[in-house]
Amino acid sequence: MYGDEVQDWAAERTRELPGALLEHPFGPETHVYRVRGKMFMIVSDVTGVPLTSLKATPADVVALQEAFPEITPGYHLNKRHWISLRSGGTLGRQLVEDLVTESYLLVIEKNLPRSEWPVDPATFGQRPE
Repeated sequence: MYGDEVQDWAAERTRELPGALLEHPFGPETHVYRVRGKMFMIVSDVTGVPLTSLKATPADVVALQEAFPEITPGYHLNKRHWISLRSGGTLGRQLVEDLVTESYLLVIEKNLPRSEWPVDPATFGQRPE
C-alpha cells in the first residue's frame, strides 16, 4: 500500500479495528487514521523518511525509545504522548501491530465517552473462555 513495510503493517492492522477510518485533513500525502473522530495514527513521508506516528503512554514512550533506535519522539506531535516509527532494524510486524492496537485503545479509553466506544479496551482482542 505505502511501499514501506512498517507503514504497510500499520495500515493493514487498522483494517481490523472497529470504527477506524482513514482521512486526509492535511493533504493527500498525510494519512490520518481516526476512531470516532479522534486521531490514533499518522502515516507520512513529508520529511523524506517514511514515518508512522502513534499514541503511547508516557512510560511506554520512554521505554520504547530506549529499546529501539527506530522509535523516536512523535514528529510534530506531543513528544510525551506520541512516538514515530521508522523501518529497518529490529521492529517486527507483531510489535508494529501491537503498537497500533495500543494507540487505538488509548484513544478510545482516554478521549471518548464510554457511550461512543466501538469496543471495550479492557476486553478487546481477548477470546471468550
